[in-house]
Amino acid sequence: MTTNYALAGYRVASRETRQDWQDADLPSTDLVSMSSCVVELLAADPQGWVDWFGDSESAEQARVQANRAGLHALGVGIAASDIPALLADMAEGGWDQQAGSLPERLARRAPIAAGRLLGFELVGYDCGLWHTWTCLGGLVRDVRQATGVRPGRWGLIQDEQQARRAADWLTASELGDPKVFLWVAAMLVAVPDVEE
Repeated sequence: MTTNYALAGYRVASRETRQDWQDADLPSTDLVSMSSCVVELLAADPQGWVDWFGDSESAEQARVQANRAGLHALGVGIAASDIPALLADMAEGGWDQQAGSLPERLARRAPIAAGRLLGFELVGYDCGLWHTWTCLGGLVRDVRQATGVRPGRWGLIQDEQQARRAADWLTASELGDPKVFLWVAAMLVAVPDVEE
């Protein structure tokens, strides 16, 4: 069963190598993430406060203009069934649904644009930041031991249902507390649709 995903937005991110403090189950190079905890993100505004692009064209244009090797544009989707709880979590953290913002895009539930599926990342919102299960010590190991779910290529979970099961378990376990209380499986797609 495939879940409907809504567009969260686009990020332009670096690919990174696994750090000493990250789980040894992660690949050693080419880690893909939407989280600034583990990758560098390009800003979408001149002040550097916003790192979400509203459309793939702006994200790709920023990537090209940055003129730096190793950057790629990612489309990020959130399962429609996760959106109400995620919006409540974000509102509690002070992020409102102003026009053009990530919460406003999620509330619209526009479908995620086409692209090559890279995989699913377990992420959670915390006061303006997005944490990943790979940045908070021991969570990859804890998820693996409890659910059998492991990161695959690029450090992402390749199976949607496994990713959703792992996110549900991580939320119920409260192991991300006090930083993250609600974990979701974000769908990451390569934009434009390029072969790697």
